[in-house]
Amino acid sequence: MTSLPLAPTPADKFTFGLWTVGWQGRDPFGDATRPALDPVETVQRLAALGAYGVTFHDDDLIPFGSGETKRESIVKRFRSALDTAGLKVPMATTNLFTHPVFKDGAFTANDRDVRRYALRKTIRNIDLAAELGASVYVAWGGREGAESGAAKDVRTALDRLKEAFDLLGEYVEQQGYDLRFAIEPKPNEPRGDILLPTVGHALAFINELERPDRVGLNPEVGHEQMAGLNFAHGIAQALWHGKLFHIDLNGQSGIKYDQDLRFGAGDLRQAFWLVDLLESAGYDGPKHFDFKPPRTEDFDGVWASAAACMRNYLLLAERARAFRADPEVQAALTASRLPELAARTAGDGLAGLLADRSAFEEFDVDAAAARGMAFEQLDQLAYEHLLGAR
Repeated sequence: MTSLPLAPTPADKFTFGLWTVGWQGRDPFGDATRPALDPVETVQRLAALGAYGVTFHDDDLIPFGSGETKRESIVKRFRSALDTAGLKVPMATTNLFTHPVFKDGAFTANDRDVRRYALRKTIRNIDLAAELGASVYVAWGGREGAESGAAKDVRTALDRLKEAFDLLGEYVEQQGYDLRFAIEPKPNEPRGDILLPTVGHALAFINELERPDRVGLNPEVGHEQMAGLNFAHGIAQALWHGKLFHIDLNGQSGIKYDQDLRFGAGDLRQAFWLVDLLESAGYDGPKHFDFKPPRTEDFDGVWASAAACMRNYLLLAERARAFRADPEVQAALTASRLPELAARTAGDGLAGLLADRSAFEEFDVDAAAARGMAFEQLDQLAYEHLLGAR
């Protein structure tokens, strides 16, 4: 077993949202268990832990309804803290779900005036995001959905959602901002059914936009796993499309409510394959931890869980590297004929395929069916590397 330094540094590009470590522990069944956390303290503590950056919703940083004077004072203080700590703001987003005005959605609310307000609220925070150097703007449509069939005409709602992204893209281009949008899919909660619930839904939607090159994905571990899907497979497809603009890392235990556990908790095997994929694919964007420290914890526990997110990623990355470098694994990969998957099925073209009698007329179906794939051996090797037994 190899051993590498596991202290995070800004080069790892680990980031956290103000709403993550700042979560007060309030849920539908209980009040807050921690006081509010000053964003400046968040910046200072994350920098001390070795993080690269911090992200925010507009309302995380600037309390909803703040006047211009207060807003400017908060932003100035926050920017000063960032400069002192050396932390970046790679991503920002807008809170379009907390205030009751968004009870029926924001960009797809039935009420036209609510949709217009949501767009102006988003545009205002896009200006701040660009000012602070963000390159990605995440859009999570947490209230864009319905609980009953007649309440929302989904086809028309998708028209309005497309209109919103087209207008925001137009605004960003007019302003000359170097900013891309990342859609964050989620199947349900807080709405019964949310529009664009999975990676696949979001990819299909993006193709219909006026500026599809400016819009990609911000998938989240727990969100895909809430739908019973394989997160690493979803990320692989996002990478294949060139649409992985940002990623939210956390933990989830199966199909239930959105748990937002620290990264590595819950389904450890999927976390291992995810890290293996990100590292082997050369993903170089922020690794953003969108988790919630359990409401059982005081602030010591908050910072311990934040540090654990980064440490768990580094541990899994070390295990993935050891797995790929293991000669027995390489032999098992060959036995599983995985390298053959990279060969074009019909590199000789359609004419060659049709002329090749060994491809059909003389193909020994029974012999091919009898071949073992050696997948169990390969998977056991991965399991032993994950457990640190090799």
